[in-house]
Amino acid sequence: MIFRPNQRLKLDETDDKLFYAYPRFVTHVDEGFIQQLTDLYRERLQPNTRILDMMSSWVSHLPEEMQFAHIEGHGLNAEELARNPRLNHYFVQNLNENPRLPLPDQEFDAVINCVSVQYVQYPEAVFSEIHRILKPGGVAIISFSNRMFFQKAIQAWRDASEANRVELVKRYFASVPGFTAPEVIVNKSTAPNFLQWLGATGGDPFYAVMAYRSEVN
Repeated sequence: MIFRPNQRLKLDETDDKLFYAYPRFVTHVDEGFIQQLTDLYRERLQPNTRILDMMSSWVSHLPEEMQFAHIEGHGLNAEELARNPRLNHYFVQNLNENPRLPLPDQEFDAVINCVSVQYVQYPEAVFSEIHRILKPGGVAIISFSNRMFFQKAIQAWRDASEANRVELVKRYFASVPGFTAPEVIVNKSTAPNFLQWLGATGGDPFYAVMAYRSEVN
């Protein structure tokens, strides 16, 4: 097991569905982070493929010019998911109660998860499901920053440094046989380029950890 039982705990242990019952039509990271994520999707995703946007909301940050065969959405707030124009279909499910996805084996070319991995209490089970539904050669892209709903993040994430959070996600992938060695992208500052040129710092840090389902398992 990746965690001791206490490391999975949240400060707010009430039902997650209650916390997410009210829609939040905001973005939880800045424009610099979003641009880097969209650029990464543009580089790693292929058009006319099937995508699962796991733990999604009202926006997916996918490149506007890219069209996909199907985008399945998952989250905890139906109103947010219904507002997302990129989703062809969505379902509501609390992965901390039931990590088993109602999706067929080897159905998707990519699974994306943006700024939500910190809330997963049983990553071994969730990443096993990601592997199950990915086609051989399919990619999983897990992106995050240093922001979170602190009371809903697991203790292991709350207590970790930013660098150690990257290592945590790498361990999540490594806990499931059949993923390639994870790739990591780290950009400490997401301030606009012209502000960085002027010497400005800041902006939300950008982290992405990616792995592919092995072609042969």
